[in-house]
Amino acid sequence: MIPLIQEELEALGWMDAEEFANILAISEMTPGPLATNTATYVGAKTTGVLGSMAATLGVTLPSLIIITLVARFFIQFKENKMVNSILQTIRPITIGLIFSAVVFISQTSLLKSKIELPGFFDVLKGNLSGIINSIQPDFAGIAIFIIILVAIAKYKLNPILAIMSSALLGIASYLMFGV
Repeated sequence: MIPLIQEELEALGWMDAEEFANILAISEMTPGPLATNTATYVGAKTTGVLGSMAATLGVTLPSLIIITLVARFFIQFKENKMVNSILQTIRPITIGLIFSAVVFISQTSLLKSKIELPGFFDVLKGNLSGIINSIQPDFAGIAIFIIILVAIAKYKLNPILAIMSSALLGIASYLMFGV
């Protein structure tokens, strides 16, 4: 949902990519799904408390109705070969959607400016010079990413401590380097 939400918010002019990345980071630190947290924030930003309530209801109610219906029928058809085939076909798509979110978050967190990814045919033709020349790494962000990744992977750092540690590292980076 991340690319879809981002695209809609930018198209409507409600927030840019950097602000969305910040909301994404905050949403990951707070309870509740990203869509609900984002809707609550955007509703409050655009029209205040009533907008916040309306946006939250608007994003949660359809999902509640749909998942209730899906659950009802899934229980009946969970052993059905066609249903299992459909679900097995859909699973790899989720990897692409997650990777798309990783690319977006990487662009806003590890690079100083957003890069435009080349089209499929540009990649086939080998036209990658534009993308290579536009990459401006954020070395502080990359260092924090590596430190936290190692701490999580090797030392099983608790996610809450990882978030707090990255915030402290970000503050330290700002104070030391102004970055």
